[in-house]
This record gives sequence, structure tokens and C-alpha cells, in this order.
Amino acid sequence: MIDGLMKDVIDPVWEAMARPLVRARLTPNQVTALGLALIVLVSTLYLWHGSHWVYGLTLAVAFVFDALDGAVARQRGMSSRLGGYFDAMVDRYQELIVLAAIAWVTGLWALALLAFSGAMLTSYAKARAAIETPVSNTDWPDLFERLERIVYLCVLLVLAGLVPWAWLLPAGLAVYAALCHLTALQRARRAARILRAADRDGPRH
Repeated sequence: MIDGLMKDVIDPVWEAMARPLVRARLTPNQVTALGLALIVLVSTLYLWHGSHWVYGLTLAVAFVFDALDGAVARQRGMSSRLGGYFDAMVDRYQELIVLAAIAWVTGLWALALLAFSGAMLTSYAKARAAIETPVSNTDWPDLFERLERIVYLCVLLVLAGLVPWAWLLPAGLAVYAALCHLTALQRARRAARILRAADRDGPRH
């Protein structure tokens, strides 16, 4: 939702931050792969140091770097369907790594599973609709998309590490999971509306 509603504000920031990577001649896929490597690195360090606020801050830096692959692709004229697919797959693995790391450190495996499944269903709801009929990749301004999930998790981790409230992280993960599943249902509702319209236009081939 943030990315869709504030695209004109956010995109110039990504473009400016991506220029050093363009000058370094990195390809979009290399930026995507490096973003994944950074997520793995900071998550592995989190298993060692166990500090929620340190993980939240380093995770924010890693996710900012990861977000630059699209800007690099545009500036270098290297946008491709394969690159988009690779980026989407890496995004899913990043969320798995982050939530698994949180579960490992805190023992909140059930909440992490609920959170991850909600995030995956949010993605699948649109992807599955696109298999049935062509859909726009941008006109889905839903409640809790990936950017919102990233910001939420980073802020939650920082707060959980700074305030003496043991309930904050599990409660925050529960809210995260609920918002993910609510967004998945929101997307499913929109997909149903699109598919009904497609069915009225003609039979499936």
C-alpha cells in the first residue's frame, strides 16, 4: 500500500541510492543476490548475538540495499521478466529466513509459521489470479504488502530490544500474522471479482 500510494515519492529515493551501484556496473540480478546474502548474514549474526534491536537495524539496512535492484534495472535498461521472477523468488526466501531466525532466537515457532503462511498467501493470491487471467501488477494497493511487512518487522524488533516488555514481540508477531492473513483475504476478494468479470467475458481457454 505504501509503495503504491507513495510511488512518486519513494521511487526517486531508490533511483538516487542506486546510482553508485550503477556506476559500479552491478547488474540487477547481482544486486538481488547481494541483498539475499546480506539478509542471510545479518540473520546468522542474530542467531549469535540475540539482540532484537541490533537485528532490526541491520535488517533495515539489508532490506534497503535489496530494494535497489529495480532502480538499477531501470537505470541500466536491464529490466526483464526473468529478473522480476528472480527478485520475487528471492523476496519469499528472505521472509522465510527472517521469520525463521526470529523463531529460532525467541522460540515463537507457531507465530512465525502463521506470519510466514500469511505472507505467502498474500503473494499467492495475486499470482494465482494471474494464471487464470491477465492482471495488473500495480493496481493491488492492499493493506499489508511487502514494504509494510518489512517496516513493521524492523520497527517491532527495535522496540522489542529497547523496552522491557516481554509480551511485545509475541504480540507484535500475532498482529503481523493477522494483518498478513487479512491482506490475503483482501486480495482473494479482489481476485474473485476480477475472475468473475473474466468469466462473463468468455469461457476459459
